[in-house]
Amino acid sequence: MAPAIDLRGLTFRYPGAETPVFRDLDLSIPAGARCLLLGANGVGKSTLLRLVAGRHLIARETLRVLGRPAFHDTSLAGDVAFLGGPFPFSADIGVAEVLAARRGIDPARRARVLEVLEVDPGWRMHRLSDGQRRRVQIALELERRLSLILLDEVTADLDVLSRAELLRFLREESEERGVTTVYATHVLDGIAGWPTHLVFLSPGRLRFFDDIAAAARLAPTLRDLCERWMREDRRGG
Repeated sequence: MAPAIDLRGLTFRYPGAETPVFRDLDLSIPAGARCLLLGANGVGKSTLLRLVAGRHLIARETLRVLGRPAFHDTSLAGDVAFLGGPFPFSADIGVAEVLAARRGIDPARRARVLEVLEVDPGWRMHRLSDGQRRRVQIALELERRLSLILLDEVTADLDVLSRAELLRFLREESEERGVTTVYATHVLDGIAGWPTHLVFLSPGRLRFFDDIAAAARLAPTLRDLCERWMREDRRGG
């Protein structure tokens, strides 16, 4: 089976920047993986997710997503969800009205996603907390049948139970439908047993990519491993 994400020799630099975010990066994430994306602030986790989501122009042959060029194939928008950054939707409108405007959604899947995220269609967007608004944002993406889900720190606003239910749902999607998830986070509590793979970015490079069992052999806990690598990065190691 072709990988869900396939990078070959990716070098990426923002316009005007002296130093590239990545230099000659190779990475191949298999379909159906639940991949943690870890690393210190500023190493490029969000940039990598945005590249995979087709938000930056890069060469066709450098990055393929679901077998297609990430930036150039606009059909990927129907198969890939990128969830990150603020969700400033705070107009005085009901969630039910927002949902009604979206066509082609399977009612059973919508009901399941609303249940998992405990989203009440009777909510008014301008009255919601940050956590409730984030749950609406996630629901609007996950009610679609996706092949690749990219999460950029979006669970930071969720309470413990909401995060646990979301991760359980994403695990079901992986196991039952072969959906691939790449999840960038700094919160490692409650993550045991969820990931199948780990990506760790150090400044300008990929330090580690393998299945989670290989990572577990390197340190007693995932937190210990990440702390060690981050300390080495700060020392220039």
